[in-house]
Amino acid sequence: MSLLPQHNLPNAISGRDALEGIRAQIRDMRTDNIAVLAKRARELGGVIPLWFGEGDVVTPAFIRDAAKKALDDGATFYVPNMRGLATLNEALSDYQTHWHGRPIPIERTTVAPGGMQALYMALELLVDVGTNVVYVAPQWPNIHNAIHLIGGEPRAVSLDFDTDWRLDLDKLFARCDARTRAIFLSTPCNPTGWTASREEMQALLDFSRRTGIWIISDEVYARLYFDGEIAPSILQVAEDGDRVIAINSFSKAWAMTGWRVGWLTHPSAIADQLGAMTQYVNSGTSAMVQAGAAAALREGEPLVAEIRGRIKAGLDLAYEKLPQIPGIILPEKPRGGMYAFFALQGEADATALCERILETARVGLAPGYHFGESSRAFLRMCTFRETEQMRIALDRMVDAMT
Repeated sequence: MSLLPQHNLPNAISGRDALEGIRAQIRDMRTDNIAVLAKRARELGGVIPLWFGEGDVVTPAFIRDAAKKALDDGATFYVPNMRGLATLNEALSDYQTHWHGRPIPIERTTVAPGGMQALYMALELLVDVGTNVVYVAPQWPNIHNAIHLIGGEPRAVSLDFDTDWRLDLDKLFARCDARTRAIFLSTPCNPTGWTASREEMQALLDFSRRTGIWIISDEVYARLYFDGEIAPSILQVAEDGDRVIAINSFSKAWAMTGWRVGWLTHPSAIADQLGAMTQYVNSGTSAMVQAGAAAALREGEPLVAEIRGRIKAGLDLAYEKLPQIPGIILPEKPRGGMYAFFALQGEADATALCERILETARVGLAPGYHFGESSRAFLRMCTFRETEQMRIALDRMVDAMT
């Protein structure tokens, strides 16, 4: 037998052959992100990075200590309940019942390793090849790509924009058809900060009840709301039997992005199916992580208020400084979220503008095309940052662009 390498033989399988052997949805997928800008930022040095959806606050000690204690107590085994440990599910039930003003029993929650996995499980529940999901744009790019990855058709319906972002419900409903399995929205929205009203939530629920189309509401930024302590939620109007799923995460409001823990709130009738999916997809979220999450809910209200205040201070500063830039297009101040989303007159595509700002101001911003064609002219700035850092970043931008 020859021991020579086989890659030059006529019948050898090339890398291209292997690529063509995988699912089309995976083969066509691209991770188009700010990697090129980030590489340049490392070369330049001294860049203030405001492009990621992440703050600069380390997870506080009371959450870390709860996870450490669980680890020290031996919580290193498989979790016995795929849908979440009793301590966390009970905390989630109490938390949601309090904030939504109606009972949310433990049968309605399933814990997942991150909000993204929670979202993906919701889509896997509903979407078949040949069906579609209608989603509100501009939108976090993971939504479009997750729908595509599962084999569904992503259908974007853009918010209208004049001086602010607004949802045309008639346009949204008209985009649905017999193959539509779900309507997806983020509220407060990443990147615009648009927030659905209680009346809009009720209209979505009424449409779902008429048509059987599910509503998936991404409420990860619900506690980062500036007109109250929590944004309007689909859970405040829906009953247990409604075709409604709310997605949430500990990442933003509790400064836990690296922990990878989130949850779904869903009809109790599908709890067993979600438990089975969890078993086959990830075998449950780590017990020590769940211990930290439970502590965040039980003891974390001062932290949520502090984070909301830091984001609001950064946003207020952005709205004070950005109008000093000639030609700035600045929507009405967002009602929630952690971003300023703005454009510049004469710039149809903000990609090159982000590059110029990086080079001249040493500030990293995310170009709007990541969030869909309707926002290609816009730039996203994360305001979850120490106030003085925000001030320095904005002053640099004003100096470079005036």
